[in-house]
Amino acid sequence: MTIRVLLADDQALVRAALRILLDSCDDMELVAEATCGGEAVALARVQRPDVVLMDIRVPGTDGVVATSEICADPAVPDTRVLILTTREIDARVADALRSGASGFLGKDVTADVLLDGIRTVASGDSLLSPLATRALINRFLVVPAADAPLITSEDLAAFTDRDREVVLRVAEGRSNAEIADRLDVSPDSVRTQVRRVMAQLGVRDRAQLAVLAHQSGLVRTQAPASC
Repeated sequence: MTIRVLLADDQALVRAALRILLDSCDDMELVAEATCGGEAVALARVQRPDVVLMDIRVPGTDGVVATSEICADPAVPDTRVLILTTREIDARVADALRSGASGFLGKDVTADVLLDGIRTVASGDSLLSPLATRALINRFLVVPAADAPLITSEDLAAFTDRDREVVLRVAEGRSNAEIADRLDVSPDSVRTQVRRVMAQLGVRDRAQLAVLAHQSGLVRTQAPASC
């Protein structure tokens, strides 16, 4: 299957480099390029890409707002957003995760890491490194917004012990393979369980499940160290 990618970045040199990289991959196709968030939203509706590679700080409608509009648009239910940022531990990245982004990568990653990240997000998984995710949540996501959805007592009552364990590990940013190894089950079993829990809670993907678990108090977060 060819992964259809939409690129949103206002820097021509960055777009040119990423275009060359994507064109070198047999399993990816660059379907459109946007120079601002509003253009990215409009092109996503027309092109229906599998993944939007979104610079967090595109001009005009910024990357967070554009991410929110794309992820909430019923016309593109299968489109996932992967954030590119120069600062992984950033309030804007946290906002993007709240808005529906499936993960984030620093702009200093290698080409192989970026391509693997696109494939991961396209497959329906989230891209959350445990260290960066923990730091983001500790600094910016511990206290939920006033209108943020939370896991209710009724939801918890419907969880099995294995459900809780899987949710906790997803909230740590662990992959299916890592969770499977810890629980001594197959990665396919973990994938099935994660999808069932996400359907039960009405969340879009693993990134939103991780944020929801932290904001609902299921995960004990540590306060960030003082300077």
